[in-house]
Amino acid sequence: MVKIHKNVDAAQKQKKAQTEQDASVESSLKKIKKKFVVLSGKGGVGKTSISVNLSIALAEKGFNVGIMDIDLHGPDVPRMLGLKGMLGLSKSNKLDPLRYSDNLKVISIESLIASKDDAVIWRGPLKYSAIRQFIGEVEWGDLDFLIVDSPPGTGDEPLTVAQTISDARAIIVTTPQEVALADVRKSINFCRTVKMEIFGLIENMSGFSCPHCNKMVELFGTGGGEKTARETGIQFLGRIPFDQNFVSCGDNGISFQAKYADSQVTKVFAELADKISK
Repeated sequence: MVKIHKNVDAAQKQKKAQTEQDASVESSLKKIKKKFVVLSGKGGVGKTSISVNLSIALAEKGFNVGIMDIDLHGPDVPRMLGLKGMLGLSKSNKLDPLRYSDNLKVISIESLIASKDDAVIWRGPLKYSAIRQFIGEVEWGDLDFLIVDSPPGTGDEPLTVAQTISDARAIIVTTPQEVALADVRKSINFCRTVKMEIFGLIENMSGFSCPHCNKMVELFGTGGGEKTARETGIQFLGRIPFDQNFVSCGDNGISFQAKYADSQVTKVFAELADKISK
């Protein structure tokens, strides 16, 4: 009988904790006006770079923005923003996000791990719990935008977001080559299966302007993203050209948009920010 009572007590405690977390998640989401999930069908297409720079562009326009890095096995958002240190607790005993600026906050598993080289070896249930904690147990406050940077593919992390944030909209990132476009079509089908609205598609690394002759070189081709968007009935959000300075800034935690304010890449991100803020 003692064992049965213990099991009942444990089940009741677990149910209470779940109810409290559900309420906390709902309370946090009510304070966030627009939520976008940045998805990619495969790795290496620049999804995190776009999440980071789109957030910066929105923040530069005066919006309150949060970035939630749910790439639990390869979190790169803090490094790209030049952010270091561990997360602390707010006055309300919630996790206090790292701050890039007065109106840009960041949460990432990297800021909860003492050694940045430690591997996160988690199965689905732990990922599900962590992502919900990132929403409900973080002091986000009132946000105009929450940008969710997800890992490539259609696994636990984007599925958890789709199930938890019912009004989240997807921004899908691809590069022009066919192998990336084949994978991005899987992301489109994923969104439609889980009933997540697709806001639009971005073609990254779309051509390279030679610094010597100023001619456009199609390193990975061009136009494939726009064609895929047209064929699938998705809004095409724009092309981001390849820029070697864009890569080096991300590697060194420097704002490309601040350093190269007149570049074509910076102009494209400003246009993207305008599109999603309408």
